[in-house]
Amino acid sequence: MLEALIDYALFTTKTLTLLALLGLFVGLLLRARHHGAHDGDGGRLEIISLNDRFDDMADGLKRATQPPKAYKRWAKAEHKAHKARNKADTAERPRLFVLDFHGDLLASEVGGLRETVSAVLQEAGESDEVLVRLDNAGGAVHEHGLAASQLLRVRRRGIPLTVAVDRVAASGGYLMACVADRIVAAPFAIIGSIGVVAQLPNFHRWLEHQGIDFELHTAGDYKRTLTLFGENTEAGRVKLREHLEETHQLFKDFIREYRKGVDLDKVATGEYWYGEQALGLGLVDDLTTSDDYLLAARAGRDLYRLRWQAKKRPWQRLVTGIRALLSRLPLGVAVS
Repeated sequence: MLEALIDYALFTTKTLTLLALLGLFVGLLLRARHHGAHDGDGGRLEIISLNDRFDDMADGLKRATQPPKAYKRWAKAEHKAHKARNKADTAERPRLFVLDFHGDLLASEVGGLRETVSAVLQEAGESDEVLVRLDNAGGAVHEHGLAASQLLRVRRRGIPLTVAVDRVAASGGYLMACVADRIVAAPFAIIGSIGVVAQLPNFHRWLEHQGIDFELHTAGDYKRTLTLFGENTEAGRVKLREHLEETHQLFKDFIREYRKGVDLDKVATGEYWYGEQALGLGLVDDLTTSDDYLLAARAGRDLYRLRWQAKKRPWQRLVTGIRALLSRLPLGVAVS
């Protein structure tokens, strides 16, 4: 009897601890949502001249590899040529604004993206260009939809938009990429995964085995389709599958609008392809890395890398960490 009471006490303690942690996570996430509209408050826009960076790199390499006298002669000639170019160049050169987006399940960088895009739209014109270096394997539908909408703001203003994929633009990542005027990808970048997935663990049988009842009350037949702790029904499963099909159709319609000529019956199967294959399928427009793209653009444009650095309170940093953890859990519905 005593052993049974001890086992029950340990089980109860574990259960309460788990529920408390889940409650803490949910509370923090809701608080983050409440303050989401103010993510940029107190932040700043970091601007780096990539032309200067490339010049410094070339200068350092020449300094290290050439004899001192030869380097001095080159540096003197280069300085003279630079002054002559500046004197002769009275017209403003077009600019290329470089933005980086590293995706996760919840597209947590979308707050910084919206601030950076807002800054660009106040300055850029039709002769300029925006390059987004995208690294995104996809995730939650609504979050990646918002990220894609931020990029659409650039295109709708008539500013040329290019997306460069060095590693992966799949699922929600391709949802973002497809709005660009031009997509370039490295030969072995992963492209596609145009589909929708939902996965959810269910603990009902375990709770039932432990003698624990779980009650879920809703108003509306489909307020909940599948649950973590309750007994799932076939009707709920059918409704969820209908929702997945509807979301998949919206995904395909979105791609159809911005990638004319793509055979969606062939590519919207949830499969992914490497860059060279994606080029043949019309999912990308050219094969190159973002590095080569920038080096080629350097001769005729001024290159600026933009990054929004938001000031975060300690609890916000905690939420960021929790969101990163939750992004690895197999929960919810995602474009994938």
